[in-house]
Amino acid sequence: MSDCKSVYDPKEDSTLLEHYVRQYAKGSVLDIGTGSGIQAISATQSSKVNSVIAIDVQKPVIEHCKKNIKNKKITFLVSDLFHELKKNKNLKNKKFDTITFNPPYLPNELKVKDLTLEGGKKGYETLEKFFNDVNDFLKTDGITLIVFSSLTKKEKVDKFIFNNLLEFKLLEKQHYFFEDLYVYLIKKSQILKKLDKLNIKKIKYFAKGKRGVIFTGNYKNKKVAIKTKNPNSKAIARAENEINFLRILNKKNIGPKLLLADKDFLVYEFVKGIPILDFFEKISTAKSNGKNKKTILKLIKNILEQLFIMDKLKINKEEMSHPQKHILIGKKVVLIDFERAHFTIKPGNVTQFCDFLMSKKLSTLLKTNKITIDKKNIIKLSKTYKKNINKTNLKKILDEIE
Repeated sequence: MSDCKSVYDPKEDSTLLEHYVRQYAKGSVLDIGTGSGIQAISATQSSKVNSVIAIDVQKPVIEHCKKNIKNKKITFLVSDLFHELKKNKNLKNKKFDTITFNPPYLPNELKVKDLTLEGGKKGYETLEKFFNDVNDFLKTDGITLIVFSSLTKKEKVDKFIFNNLLEFKLLEKQHYFFEDLYVYLIKKSQILKKLDKLNIKKIKYFAKGKRGVIFTGNYKNKKVAIKTKNPNSKAIARAENEINFLRILNKKNIGPKLLLADKDFLVYEFVKGIPILDFFEKISTAKSNGKNKKTILKLIKNILEQLFIMDKLKINKEEMSHPQKHILIGKKVVLIDFERAHFTIKPGNVTQFCDFLMSKKLSTLLKTNKITIDKKNIIKLSKTYKKNINKTNLKKILDEIE
């Protein structure tokens, strides 16, 4: 047993992970939460390992390791996860072949008051922080080895891995008294490896839809959105479809600017804005000196003009009757999500959006800003427009909204 009270003495979880560190560790190794130094020492015993940086959040732990472990391959540092590495000019851009972590996992509510055991309020917060940063310090073909408890909630850990474009292999599961212990070998997914080669950095989970999952990243010092297929979706070739239509529509200044494309993902400029319905609700509660009405009318005109261009191109976007998640309002109006877009003889973008304008909720919000829509007239004008899609019939619809 260690003579330092802050050191986590090796138990079943440590020895279980140690077995696989000996087997899989390679190249440059980062051992996070080193504790007694068991994983760092085990790694150096492999001929495939060149060097180890062992870190721990507790200064007494690192001092203990420096005093008691004499190994030329190991460098000990005080750091809360990757925090100090980010600040160190020699380490902030360093990537490792192997990263090992035996995280604390007990919920704070158990009031153990031990940094070596408590993983946050629910027990899994420390692992979540770890996965949010691990990509930036792991080489493209690098591996991560972790051990964790069922008390950490396995489904949460699996979600954190997915949300960071990683994939895992269960190496071993063992039951001890009141918990199960899991050892995972984690690698970058093929999509993440491709993004690495494109030099897209700081990739983070953003949102999930029925057909796609959105991540954000940094590309050429600009924030970008990365869209991949939702693995639970049965839709086929949605990314390819969206890429094709964005290429067409970008020439008309419609949609987010497409930057990069692959069969598995697309990368476009991140659109900073709020969904259209949220915008209407926000502006309806704001104080107005008459500007709100002008702003809303200008916005509606802009949207209808973009949809008119799509109608003329015979492209139907779909979703325009319920465009809450498909129109973002920021410095400009941007239509997003073209997964379901398709060519058709009878496009209905403008007419679908007219249906949205006549919906009960939106009509109420528009009336708050002294904008009235005669439902019968809009329906009549929409039918005329659908029979003959031209600027004259579009203008009649715009003139009716006042």
